[in-house]
Amino acid sequence: MATFDLASLLCPDLADVAAYVPDLRPYEIRLDANEAPSLLPAGVLAQLAQAAGEIAWERYPDPTARALRTAIAAHMGVTTDEIVVGAGSDELIALLLTALSRPRGNGPATVLTTSPTFVMYRQNARVRGQRVVEVALDDDWDLPVAALDQAIDESKPNVVFIASPNNPTGTLADARRLEHVIERATDALVVIDEAYVDYAARDHLDLYRRYANVAILRTLSKVGFAALRVGYLVARPELAVAIDKARSPYNLPAVSQRLATLVLTRFADEVGATVRKAVAERERMAAALVELRVGLSRSQANFLWIRTPVPADDVHSELGKRGILVRSFHLQGGRLSHQLRVTVGQPFENDRFLAAMVEILRR
Repeated sequence: MATFDLASLLCPDLADVAAYVPDLRPYEIRLDANEAPSLLPAGVLAQLAQAAGEIAWERYPDPTARALRTAIAAHMGVTTDEIVVGAGSDELIALLLTALSRPRGNGPATVLTTSPTFVMYRQNARVRGQRVVEVALDDDWDLPVAALDQAIDESKPNVVFIASPNNPTGTLADARRLEHVIERATDALVVIDEAYVDYAARDHLDLYRRYANVAILRTLSKVGFAALRVGYLVARPELAVAIDKARSPYNLPAVSQRLATLVLTRFADEVGATVRKAVAERERMAAALVELRVGLSRSQANFLWIRTPVPADDVHSELGKRGILVRSFHLQGGRLSHQLRVTVGQPFENDRFLAAMVEILRR
């Protein structure tokens, strides 16, 4: 039998990319994935379950997701022609990079972003053979304007991704710095990823309305509906049309479309209440951690970015022994070797985490 040389067909960049594999070990308390705490009333959950049971399972979902896009447009104050929906923001990032992949000069298309930030910008660009330029955030985990200016001038990116609030730091980008980047990157699409904006003091819709090269990315995953895998992009109609050409026709299941529409309409108040509870818990946790004299950034998300006085790996390991999983960034080295990201969970979970931190840091 003749041999088959698979390696000769694969994208060469895959050799340097690892698949995203979450920690699936059975921890009692999981505060690692930035999932919202389960705080919705039982009555709301029952109504969502009833709505799911009314789906015509033998039919394909609406390929245009019109009802959902209409609900999102009303929620955002835009038109349905400005909305593209996807299987989480992950799919929309991939679609953006597929649509905006035209090479400039002799090299591949370039994607510019910051570091540390959401890993899927880099991942999706690399698997498409695109060049990735990452600029380190400053000492306050904010946008380093001079370094970004230089990167824009030298790399001439097709797309600039700015997460605000940022993952994993939880920080909002300074408004003036972000606007400066948008004005400097006139030949690129600046995508402001607002995955955690429900927990923040402000959004960036004013920038979208004022600048033609801005698009806004959001998701329902961080407000209690990660299982639905619903993300949405707010973009100029001409860009939405282009992205739609790269999108699979039935990319969002009918049950996700139906329940997400209800989340944004009938149950919007209840979702808002759960977000406010999570914010209150975030502030309570932050106050307790300050008493432990750990470093803490001003979070505008549903997680905390903690600088530990001892190596983060040690704290992460000790928490794991107590059945608590958080996210450690020690493997990236440098200033990240002392950083933990901790999701805001339910009050009893947060109490367990705080008690464990007292044991670990005061022993």
